[in-house]
Amino acid sequence: MTHFSWGSSTQIVKNLNKHAVLDLIRFTPGGISRVELAQRLDLSRAAMTTIVNDLLVCDAIRETESRNKHSGRPPIILEVNAARGYVVGIDMGASHLAIILTDFGARVIDEVEVPFRVDDGPANCINQANKVIEALLKKNNLNNKSISAIGLGVPGPIASEAGMVFAPPLMPGWDGFPIQSNLEDKWGLPVSLNNDAELGALGEWAYGVGRGENYLAYIKVGTGIGSGLLLNGQIYHGATGSAGEIGHLTIEENGPLCDCGNSGCLEALAGGKAIARQAREVVFKGTRTLLSSMGPPESLTARDVASAARRGDLASQQIIARAGRYLGIAIAGLVNLFNPQTVVLGGGVAQIGDLLLQPIRDTVTQRSLQASARTVKINTAVLRRNSSGMGAIVQALTIALHQVAERKEVR
Repeated sequence: MTHFSWGSSTQIVKNLNKHAVLDLIRFTPGGISRVELAQRLDLSRAAMTTIVNDLLVCDAIRETESRNKHSGRPPIILEVNAARGYVVGIDMGASHLAIILTDFGARVIDEVEVPFRVDDGPANCINQANKVIEALLKKNNLNNKSISAIGLGVPGPIASEAGMVFAPPLMPGWDGFPIQSNLEDKWGLPVSLNNDAELGALGEWAYGVGRGENYLAYIKVGTGIGSGLLLNGQIYHGATGSAGEIGHLTIEENGPLCDCGNSGCLEALAGGKAIARQAREVVFKGTRTLLSSMGPPESLTARDVASAARRGDLASQQIIARAGRYLGIAIAGLVNLFNPQTVVLGGGVAQIGDLLLQPIRDTVTQRSLQASARTVKINTAVLRRNSSGMGAIVQALTIALHQVAERKEVR
């Protein structure tokens, strides 16, 4: 799935097996029995008993009866001990801030989403995020000591070891800012920092439409466009952490200027900002459209275009269909290159539905090699706008649960 740090290279095999057991328990819906664990990991019953007892002693997992209907006595299964603590997941987008609070079983306790401008700079944005988290915890009678770890996703390339973003087109002023250490100092908690599209892939793999898929691509279509790639069960980061920047593939050589400085990028043709720009152009041309009655042209958004399209507005439907075809061209290239089993469309713009999804599917079918196109599934995210936030929860729980398994304090 994703890379974890569980200790030095001299760590004993039993300890590595313990963490593998814990991951299998946490990512098996409905729990898993000792017998199945031993079979899946090719371990003896005695070895499994030792590992499971260790995890029970530290309260990382608990025993419960199977919820499946069957005759006779229900078998005992193992699941994560949800009551062991809480974690926070943060999805920091270009124009929204979403915070999710869950228990150790990834059950959502509460969530909030507020308007946000990532281009306000790191100091203002992190201060706002801190205030939203504090308010969310207070509402649920919790405080920072109740939280074991925080996962954060941002819309930019991540320099993981440094805990910061590298030359992010949508995040002016953030280049080189120590995001991870800043939050860790503020909260006194371990923080995981990842790209938001990568977290979208992780969230949909763990809890959404991509459960169990080893080859998955998540395309986040919001203000900008990014992708997260799950290859052979691993999130692919690339050499410098900037893999998956599908939004900056050149689709039209002489197309509109993109925030990255190039022209004709996918993001400049099919992202949320591009859709809003095209809506303004339609209104300024005097085209007959519902968009003319939705306020000043300067304030039109991709959501306005989606709303008008659903109400039958032809101009809006044409804008959405064109964006879908551009996305389909880029996704067809990705399908040919990486051969994923599933492509998941997420982010705010992807919630438009079939008006966007159908032209994407049609274009991918037309432009992909048959060997790849006939097997790939293209769906919208089951978790909808929460895909990246739940991916952040996955990473926060990775820290918290494995530190509990090592009997390390995370508070």
